[in-house]
Parts: sequence; C-alpha cells; structure tokens
Amino acid sequence: MAMAPVRAIARTASAGRALLAACLAGVLSACVLTPAGEPIITSSSPVSAISAGGAPTTPTAETREHQRLIDAYGGVYSDPQVERSVARVVGRLVAASDDPSRSYRITILNSPAINAFALPTGHLYITRGLLALANDRSELAAVVAHEMAHVTAQHAVARQRRAQAIAVANRVVSNMVNNAAAQEQARETTQLSLARFSQEQELEADTVGVRTLAAAGFDPFAASRFLESMRRYAALQSASSSREGLDFLSSHPATPSRIEIAKRSARQFGAPGIGEQERDAYLKSLDGMLYGDDPREGYVRGQQYLHAGLGIGFTVPDGFVLKNTPEAVLATDGDRTALRFDGVDLPEGMSLADYLRSGWVKGLIEESVREETVNGLTAASASAIAEGWSFRVGVVSAGSRVYRFIFATSRPSGRFDTAFEETFSSFQRLTRAERTNLKPLRIRTATVQPTDTIESLAAQMQGVSPVEREALFMVLNGIEERNQLAPGQLVKVVAD
Repeated sequence: MAMAPVRAIARTASAGRALLAACLAGVLSACVLTPAGEPIITSSSPVSAISAGGAPTTPTAETREHQRLIDAYGGVYSDPQVERSVARVVGRLVAASDDPSRSYRITILNSPAINAFALPTGHLYITRGLLALANDRSELAAVVAHEMAHVTAQHAVARQRRAQAIAVANRVVSNMVNNAAAQEQARETTQLSLARFSQEQELEADTVGVRTLAAAGFDPFAASRFLESMRRYAALQSASSSREGLDFLSSHPATPSRIEIAKRSARQFGAPGIGEQERDAYLKSLDGMLYGDDPREGYVRGQQYLHAGLGIGFTVPDGFVLKNTPEAVLATDGDRTALRFDGVDLPEGMSLADYLRSGWVKGLIEESVREETVNGLTAASASAIAEGWSFRVGVVSAGSRVYRFIFATSRPSGRFDTAFEETFSSFQRLTRAERTNLKPLRIRTATVQPTDTIESLAAQMQGVSPVEREALFMVLNGIEERNQLAPGQLVKVVAD
C-alpha cells in the first residue's frame, strides 16, 4: 500500500462486490530498439514517446496509456543488469521476427505480478515478477516473442473493431427486442464470441512466438515450459478452487490447451534439446533483483502486513491470503469474505466515531458505532448492512494518519465477526528495531553443493511461510521432481 492518501470506498453496497472481486482476482528506464542498430538502454520522461530514430515526440493517447500502465503497476523498475539481459534477448528476436524493421520499446514494471502485454505501437511491458519466474533467457524470449506477435498481427486493432461491432449489435438487439431474457442471452452470446476471438488471438501469438524463438536460435520448447511454470505458480498462489472452470470465458485459452499447442508448435522445429537456453547467464543477471513487494508499499510476510515507512503492521487470520497493491492492502478467505485496508486523512477536529457517521459508509447501523482503543491507539468500529452485504468497519489513529479496516461478506456469521475482531485488534505501531530489521526480499542465486537438497535450499528462503517454502522454491526454479538437482547447478532463492 502506498503512503499517499487513497480514495474513500464507494458509498453503495457495490463496494462490497468490487472489494471481493478485487481480492479474488518516476523516471522511465526502458530499452529502446531501433531498426538499424543494437538495443540500447535509455532513460526518458514517463510521457515522452520515442520514435524509430530515438527522437522525442509530443504526448499522444499512446503515451497517456503508457503512463497509465506504469502507474497501475507500481512504476518502472530500474536495474541496469536486468535491462541489459532483456535488451540482448529482444535484439535477437527483432532480427528474427516477421518484421525486423519494426521498433520496440520494453518497459520493466515494478510489480510482483506475473504479467506481460503490448500496445499496438510496439510498446512491450514485462513485470519483474515475470522475470523472477522465468528460468532462462529462452523462457523470457518466449514471452517477448508472444507479445511481439500481438503487435505484428495487429491484434489490438482487430479486437477493438470486434468489440465495437458487438456493441452496435447489442444496441440493435436492445432496441428491437423487448424481452429482457432474450436481451441478456444475446449479450452473453456476443461476450462469448469476443472471448473466443481473443483466445484465437492468443493461440496465434503463441504459434508465431514459437516460430520466432526458433528463428532466433532459442529453445522453441521454452514457451511450453514457461506456461507450465505459470500454471504451477497460479495453483500455488490460489486461495481456493472457486475460480476453476472459468477459463472458457477468459481472453486467454485454458492453460493446459496452450501448453499442448505450444509443444506441438515447437516439435515442428525438432525434438527437445534444440536451441539455446542460456540459463546460467540469465540467473546471474537476476541476482539481487527485488522480489515481492516494493518497500514503498510495505511488505506481506505470510499472514502479516508490515510497513517500515509508516511504522505499522497487522495480522490476518489463518486462511486469509493478503495481497498488496499501490492503492490498498486486500485479503480474502477464498470464499465470500474480503478485507480492504487503507489510509486516509481525517478532517481536523473530527473524532473517529463522527468520521464513521460522516456518510462514507452506507447502511451504517448507528447503535453499532463504538469508540475503543487498539494496542493503546484511539480507534472506533461499526457495522453496516446494504443490499445484502454485511460490513464490519474499523478505524484507528496512528500518528497523523487514520487507517481503515473494511470487511465485507455476503454470508455474515460468527466467523466473519471473529476474523474482523482478530485483524482489527492486531493493528500496532512497530518498534524502531522492528522497522530497522524490515528489509526487502530479493532474488539471490546459489550454486547447488553435493550435500544440498530441496529441503536445505528451501530453508534459505526468507519472507515465505515455512509450509510454502519448498513448493515456492521448486516452482521458482522450474523443478518438478526432487531428483532434478545437480551439483554445480544455479538456483534462485528468495532472501533479504
């Protein structure tokens, strides 16, 4: 969670639905590729575009979208060692692509999320979370080649045209058909059509990307390997199985299908073992790269959220999974209960109880407002009910800030109340020693020794729940079997 104030929650019960959905779900450094030369690392204003020749242009809708993406993903991550590694990969791919004359700009986003995307003009974006999951340069190249294929095939333009056509069709149906059920069925049909269209684009980008990988001399099977790593990581991070079965509505095809199609595409160029992977060089370039939360947004450590700059922390009950975002800290129990934690500025002279009554909580139960203390800090709490959603809200004052805990559920129960009380009462100011000892996590490379095991290497992982260390170590290193370790092999561990 960023230190800047955030907006108040919506004043309707739709905030509960949005909260649950959210839980479930600068200087710009970039490497610029010009058609005629080697990739270079450059720094520029966040809102300046760079043309094929390297000259700045006036801000456009494209540069505004570029800045929006940077803001949404925690800013730009600057690490010269990582940037050089990425630039080398992209340079090879551009030369081997369907359109080697095209310019690309790669931006590394300062986010632990695993994501990559492209703008139609050749702006490609990769999160540092994705870089941390990849295990060699060929896997990184697979991601970049996939995004380049979206650009060369003009998928974004085609999707926009399809979406516009669907919007027109929906308006026509709404004007001509009075039956509400028929209108809803028509909307669902057109939405599914758009989803299938997007899935086709993803599969096309996978196929073109594998071809580009092979043409650049990389291992074409890297695409299926990385997709498998993504599948395993998603399974590890999933709070529940409630999202299973939704792939048919996703803009991306179901992961098992993509993995199999990527393997089939790779087999056209030979058997596994062909092409370069460059594992050691890639892992060395990651050594020291930030992992997980940015220090400016605090840290999630298992069930705890800790912020050295703000000097605060709290703990959620077992079964809740915390997610840190620039706007707020979110958590869910994987079912129908969610938490939002954020900070606001309190109007001068207003008490916490009056703040709860000031109108930002719709459906407030007046008699539930209660003033109290939490670990010696002034606090207040209340309950609210609106449109079938139940809320427990707590506010606590620490220094010049007021922090808010907002629990929402569609299934109120004693367990819901207990989860709120336990979390709210755990809020505390951190001691000087606790703040000093908080350090960001980083990717560290280690060389496997003859006596090392999965257990001994996973034991070096810091900032990770003990029950998750071995699983995360294996996923981060693409290890599926415990006998895959070999003396002298480089592996990634997470440490401060």
